[in-house]
Amino acid sequence: MTKSWHRPSLWVAVAMAVLSLVPLVGLVVDDRVLNGEPVWLKPLKFGLSLAIYSATLSWMLSLPHKGKRWTSGLATTITWILFADVALVGIQAARGTFSHFNSIKGDPYNQVVQFMFGTSIPLMFLANVVLAVFLSVQRLGDRPTTWAIRTGLYIAILGMASGYLMVFQAKHKRSVVTDAAGHEIKMHGGHAVGVADGGPGMPVTTWSTTGGDLRIPHFFGMHGLQVLILLGLGLTALGLAERTRLRLVLVAALGYTGVFAVLTWQALRGEPLVHPGPTTLASLLAVLAALVLGVAWAFRKSGTATPTPVRQPVPQR
Repeated sequence: MTKSWHRPSLWVAVAMAVLSLVPLVGLVVDDRVLNGEPVWLKPLKFGLSLAIYSATLSWMLSLPHKGKRWTSGLATTITWILFADVALVGIQAARGTFSHFNSIKGDPYNQVVQFMFGTSIPLMFLANVVLAVFLSVQRLGDRPTTWAIRTGLYIAILGMASGYLMVFQAKHKRSVVTDAAGHEIKMHGGHAVGVADGGPGMPVTTWSTTGGDLRIPHFFGMHGLQVLILLGLGLTALGLAERTRLRLVLVAALGYTGVFAVLTWQALRGEPLVHPGPTTLASLLAVLAALVLGVAWAFRKSGTATPTPVRQPVPQR
């Protein structure tokens, strides 16, 4: 029941979901384009993605655990920072300019935006790390659910950390582009590898189809938490034994981490997701093979008990 859910993060999730209607309408009525994609597409993706993440935190903190005062404070900090960041992305979209990687010179408002991103994102990341550590030493329900949350949180942290790879490109990826109003903007860093940002991309996601794209592992990793929690709940609904469910969750977590590592490696090599090379395919097949073996292990019985011999009745004389 939602009565026991963490209220602040639930409110933020609902607010972001409702406010996502604004960029959705913007996509219909505003035809401005920013670096190859509609100006309102980014705030829509951010809003929906982070609304899901906030709702997950709200549900997670409804589970019985110690130190709820601390976990509540951490979750509140995380979700309000996420809400503020989504709002800033939306404001920048309305202005027809960039929210990330752009130079802070020449635009006082943009200086404020970049300062807030530069301070709030590390704080939010640190709060997620502390929350993960705090919950990883506690039991949250049965063992499969507990390990789904533990592993999912750490995978999500890996996904967040991969976002810094876009920032680290600043030394090697500098360019001058125009915003939706035609103003020249100096960019430092970016998500594409081997090609310029804003090139040909996949539908909706706009992930690059000609080069590597660091947004892919960033997205994939951040939502590992939801995938593992849903897997744990689904296995429970199937009525599988607790030991089997625990094994399957652990196998899925290792497999998910393996795919995340391959996607990160692929992006850093400048290889598009839709055109994987032989090395990438071989790596993914290796992860798949490990998953198959892991699933087989999960359903394997621990051992066969030695049957108790049946004593034959002694005939009476």
